[in-house]
Amino acid sequence: MIALFRLLARVPMPVMHWFGAGLGWLVWALAPDYRRRFRANARSAGFGPDAYRPAIAAAGKMASELPWLWLRPHGETVLPRVLRWEGVEAFEAALQAKKGVILVAPHLGSWEMCGQAIGERFHERYGPITALFRPARKKWMAALIAAGSRDRPGLQTLPTSITGVRGLMRTLRNGGYTGILPDQVPPLGQGVWAPFLGRPAYTMSLLPRLAQQTGAACFLSVCERLPRGAGYVIRFEPIVGTALTDPKATLEDAAAAMNEAIGRLIRSLPGQYVWDYARYKEPRGDAPVVAEAGGAAR
Repeated sequence: MIALFRLLARVPMPVMHWFGAGLGWLVWALAPDYRRRFRANARSAGFGPDAYRPAIAAAGKMASELPWLWLRPHGETVLPRVLRWEGVEAFEAALQAKKGVILVAPHLGSWEMCGQAIGERFHERYGPITALFRPARKKWMAALIAAGSRDRPGLQTLPTSITGVRGLMRTLRNGGYTGILPDQVPPLGQGVWAPFLGRPAYTMSLLPRLAQQTGAACFLSVCERLPRGAGYVIRFEPIVGTALTDPKATLEDAAAAMNEAIGRLIRSLPGQYVWDYARYKEPRGDAPVVAEAGGAAR
């Protein structure tokens, strides 16, 4: 599998995106549960077929990008593929302030490209972007990721454990920066219920805790995929004046403010959101690692 991915990593991106779009539609045609969940989530958020249909192909394009993002030859950078950076001045000003920065980056567009590009551009001046990372459960996937995706310049990973969360807290307090995927369903005890695109969703408390306890600046971040493999646009939007960054706000209010900002970003680009994710499922009963770490960090 690693050899196949290395081979695919050399295929031009427009070809891979063309192939990926076809793959997205094939999965849509053959997987009724996937199709049902995709439609239900998009419709409950207020989007009709014209708005969500492009996301069917986008899901396949996301998969088709992974060989190059994970196993491209070392020395080949992602930066030339980013055609525009919007709002980057405010983001860099926050890095210069050395008070910590949290990138709120949902499953929208190419989040793998986003993290790698930001790390490549800023690590020489501000250090690597730090993220929590849980190894894949399937051996073949873990081997692929270990083969290259997590060893790129400008990217530092920490385990999804109390130790990792404490390390992330230190990173922010020392003026570093992190990217977090905030629209995942956390284990029971590691979140709160808050509105998400019009429905109650169990929402991670990690990001609001980090923001409130460190005073780090928060930015929405997205890497938009341009048509026909032409490249990408990375956008930053500061989240200011909300409960997310108010240390006196409850976690419920902070999570609601975070979800509202994420929803606004998704509504600007519904054709590249991962609508099939079971965002509204009940949380599983894992140990409350984040809650314990957050309490210890107070």
